[in-house]
Amino acid sequence: MEVGLGLTFQNLKDRVSDIDVFRHELSLAARAEDQGFDSVWTPEHHFTGYMMTPNVPQFLSWVAGQTKRIKLGTTVTVLPWQNPVRIAESFLLLDQFSEGRAILGIGRGLGKEEFDGFGVPMGEARKRFREYAEALLEALETGVMEYDGEYLKQPRVELRPRPYASYRGRVFASAVSPESVKLMANLDVGLMIIAQKPWNRVEEDIVSYRERFFAMQGRPAPKPVVVAFCAVNEDAAKAREMRDKYLVEYARSTSAFYQFGNKEFASIEGYEYYGALAASVEKNGIEKFNNFLADLQIWGRPEEVLEKLKEMVERFDIGSFIIYTQFGDMPFDVGRENYELFARKVLPHLKDIDVSAPVAPPVGAQSVA
Repeated sequence: MEVGLGLTFQNLKDRVSDIDVFRHELSLAARAEDQGFDSVWTPEHHFTGYMMTPNVPQFLSWVAGQTKRIKLGTTVTVLPWQNPVRIAESFLLLDQFSEGRAILGIGRGLGKEEFDGFGVPMGEARKRFREYAEALLEALETGVMEYDGEYLKQPRVELRPRPYASYRGRVFASAVSPESVKLMANLDVGLMIIAQKPWNRVEEDIVSYRERFFAMQGRPAPKPVVVAFCAVNEDAAKAREMRDKYLVEYARSTSAFYQFGNKEFASIEGYEYYGALAASVEKNGIEKFNNFLADLQIWGRPEEVLEKLKEMVERFDIGSFIIYTQFGDMPFDVGRENYELFARKVLPHLKDIDVSAPVAPPVGAQSVA
C-alpha cells in the first residue's frame, strides 16, 4: 500500500518563530522520499498559527523540485474560498512541474474564521462546493472551464498549460457529514477520511458511500485514503505520554479552531451535523471530547502502531494512509524522532500490505450508470 507524509506547519501559541516552523517541516518534506514515503500532503488553512498553509500548490511545487518520484497531495483544497479557474490553473501547472505526480484533495471547509476572512457565507458552502467541484473536475480533464450555476457564472475559457494527464483516480474529497459522503460518490471522487467521529459511524459512511458510488458510477468505489496522526516510541510509557501531551493538545487546537462547541452551526445550511456535535460537546464537556479525538489517532510502540493501522486496513478496506508525525506543541526534536522511528520501524511493513484486490460491489446494489 502507499503511505504519505502529512505536514501541518503548526505554530500554536507562537511558541517559536514561523521561520523555525518552516525550516523544520520543509526538512521533513525534503527527506520524505528517501525515508520511503510515497507522497507528501498538507491542508489549506489561513490567518492563524493553527496551520500556516495558505498556498498548498506553491508548497507542493517546492516539494516537486526536491524530489523525483514522490506524489504531491492536498488535505484539502477548500473550494468555496477560491475561484475555480485559479484552482484548475494551479493544479494543471503543478502537474507539469511534477510530470503528473499531483493528487487533488478537495473539501468545503469548516473554519468559520476563514469563511469570514474571505467574505464567504458558510451557508453557501455546500452549494458552492458542488458547483465549483463539477466545474473544476471537468476542466482538469478537458482544459476548458465553463459553468452556469447559481453561484458560479463562468464563461468558457481555455486553460493553459493543457492537462498533462487525466486526474481521474487522483481526486479525493473529505467528508464528515452523511450528506457530504453521498455528494462525493455523485462526483466520482475518492473518499478521504479525517477522523472526527466514532469509527463505527465512519464504517457506516463508507458503506453508504460505496453503495451510492456503485449506483451512480456503475463500478466499485476506489478505496479510501485515511489520515492518521501517529505517536511512536519504543518505550510504551513515553508513547502514552506523547498521546497525553501532543495528541491531546492537537485535539484542543482543532476543537478551538473549528469551534466544535458552537451551537450556531445548527442554523447554518450544510453544517447542521456540527450543530448536533456542539450540543454533544456541551453535554459531555470539551475535554472529554478532546480526549475522544486524541483516541481516534494512533500511538504506541512501533509494533503496536503497525498492528492498529493494519486493523484499520482490514476493517475499512483502506487503499492508502496519510501519516502526520509532527503536530500540536510537539518540540522539533521529538517530532523528528517520531518521524524517523515511524519511517524505520513501521513504514516498511505498512508498505508491504497488499491492497490491490478491488472493492467488491455492494451486495444487491443496482447501478443506474
